[in-house]
Amino acid sequence: MVINRVKADGYKNLEGVDIELDPKMNIICGENAQGKTNLVEAVWLCSGCRSFRGTRDKDFIGFTKDAARVGMDFTDSVRSQRIEFEVKRGAVKDKLVTLNGVKLTLLSKLFGSFRCVVFTPEDLNLTKGSPDNRRSFADLSIAQIKPSYINALNKYNMILSQRNAVLKSSGRDGSGEEFLEVWDEQLAKAGAYISVLRYTFCVTLNSYTKPLYSMITNGSEDLDLYYHSTVFDSFEGRLNDTAQLENEYLEKLKASAENDLRAGFTTVGVHRDDIGAYINGLSVRDFGSQGQARSAALALKLAHAKILKAEHGEYPVMLLDDVLSELDEKRRRFILNNIEDMQVIITCCDEKSVTDMTSGRIFRMEKGRANISD
Repeated sequence: MVINRVKADGYKNLEGVDIELDPKMNIICGENAQGKTNLVEAVWLCSGCRSFRGTRDKDFIGFTKDAARVGMDFTDSVRSQRIEFEVKRGAVKDKLVTLNGVKLTLLSKLFGSFRCVVFTPEDLNLTKGSPDNRRSFADLSIAQIKPSYINALNKYNMILSQRNAVLKSSGRDGSGEEFLEVWDEQLAKAGAYISVLRYTFCVTLNSYTKPLYSMITNGSEDLDLYYHSTVFDSFEGRLNDTAQLENEYLEKLKASAENDLRAGFTTVGVHRDDIGAYINGLSVRDFGSQGQARSAALALKLAHAKILKAEHGEYPVMLLDDVLSELDEKRRRFILNNIEDMQVIITCCDEKSVTDMTSGRIFRMEKGRANISD
């Protein structure tokens, strides 16, 4: 998958951006606050995903602009395609989104058409930070393989919200348990399905991250990933037994009902699960050094891209937003060596930080404008 051209105007501070990208390496350099990350964010939104910076739709539009416009031409293994979206001030909910000229109702409807992987400095703490981050990483990765997974997640979250509403409105003395039954059955069905997909993904992810991490450490350390479920003790030999898994999930919800009523929220389920990373048997989150955590995060992100290649037959576009400046020379060299087969967009303050670059294009960002460097 290759981006051929990106246009952006009025998206935050971006002004008249219109650049043709190299099919392999693209460096976007410039001082801070010039628009480098805004451009990467605009590209990322074309994947149909929410902003990795948490930007709300109304904040897409620059302070002095009436509208934000983004367009992207890209080529996959089948054909050339075009994505365009426009958000106007005062009519944010009525944004215009088109794929190959066909109007879509939401940006999220683009999901699955254009695939990319974004790596930010915050992701370097993926294995050290909150379980929320690892669940989100797994969920996005699974959805890029199986787009219908998003529907399952949305359904689960809706049911969970309803169950939690019952818990909050019920008495802390344990009364109200009888009102949970209808939500428990639905939550068990959706939760068991998500659990199986996450566990299966974790096994696949481990098969890719293990050799990648070994390469970083020259074979001196072993990285292993495990899916920690708050419902199931083991998935071995049970992945196809849907009825048994749903029933076990339901029984777990019933057993935790009294605690849930006291707490006012659902204390077990896929919304509380985690993916644990272990180096030589020790938890990276609890005992890993900063270097180990960063190396594990590198392996996770690169594994994500390689899994997408295995599933779809082509690599996604890799977006590296100011990541290389956060890494030592060994890890920079490692990540550059493992993205050789992908189209890459790298942001940095100085292109000299990409010392191994022998071809590609360099763009300079200044005051929201991008110009090809001499």
